[in-house]
Amino acid sequence: MAPVLPVVLPLQPRIRLAQALWLLSWLLALAGGLTLLCSGHLLAQLWHLGTFLAPSCSFPALPQTALAAGAVALGTGLGGAGASRASLDAARYPPWRGVLSPLLAVGTAAGGGLLALALGLTLILPVSLHQGLEEGLEAALVHYKDTEVPGHCQAKRLMDELQLRYHCCGRHGYKDWFGVQWVSNRYLDPSDQDVVDRIQSNVEGLYLIDGVPFSCCNPHSPRPCLQRRLSDPYAHPLFDPRQPNLNLWAQGCHEVLLGHLQGLSGTLGSMLAVTFLLQALELLGLRYLQTALEGLGGVIDGEGEAQGYLFPGGLRDILKTAWLYGGTAHKPAPEEAPPEEEPPKEVLPEA
Repeated sequence: MAPVLPVVLPLQPRIRLAQALWLLSWLLALAGGLTLLCSGHLLAQLWHLGTFLAPSCSFPALPQTALAAGAVALGTGLGGAGASRASLDAARYPPWRGVLSPLLAVGTAAGGGLLALALGLTLILPVSLHQGLEEGLEAALVHYKDTEVPGHCQAKRLMDELQLRYHCCGRHGYKDWFGVQWVSNRYLDPSDQDVVDRIQSNVEGLYLIDGVPFSCCNPHSPRPCLQRRLSDPYAHPLFDPRQPNLNLWAQGCHEVLLGHLQGLSGTLGSMLAVTFLLQALELLGLRYLQTALEGLGGVIDGEGEAQGYLFPGGLRDILKTAWLYGGTAHKPAPEEAPPEEEPPKEVLPEA
């Protein structure tokens, strides 16, 4: 069977290939380490913002998969650096002969598979992130007032910190606060007729106002923060409700968080693509170096030319051999027929 993609490697090309693989291995290890850092940073951000993501959101699967892929790439790079350096010394290479085959198998199956999966997730999961933020932020606004409800005691603090840190207000804008009751009933005066009228006028019995929490206020505004009666053009002199960015944060938190997390995932996707390319080149080079050295008995400075290849036979021949071997192994042995009896010889009477 003819080998797949054979390449003739004389002595000097073999040495240059080993030296290039040593450098490439360290580049792969560096890329794997950066992938680990990027995926770890994205995981930390998702953990911090987990309150504002729906439980059904599958976006965290991206950094988790990338973390495993980066770890495999880092290990492949370090192992490749050791093997390529040892291949330059006939005395140091023999212990590595048994390591190269498992390294190539793990790097191809686990590393390549995880990298390809993570790259696919960077293209698919942004849709899940969009929907997850929609549902998570909606729930955060609804539970803002539930400071004494078990499981939601920290909802107000977390939402205020989010709006102050990311300079955003509401889900898509400050008017989102007009549609939810964000003031707890504990702080409403039941004797106030305005409070009673607002609750009775709402079908669900909610106290809705055209105001926003203090964390929506822009501290860079030259005037004191306006939080109440924002839809009334006559309530506040020299305030135009059509230009709330002069007093409140202009962007909604959905837009800000979506851009922030998509930016991190885009950086992670770029690192995954670079790591995938480096790992493919690394594994190809190691395979050619391994097969060339095996042809020389594991001695890189052996005399003569060596042939490196990907597989010892063509794919068609490999499948044919496996099929024939499997058919022979599972084919029942024919029953042995009893030996035929020789016909009795005629004995001639003696004359």
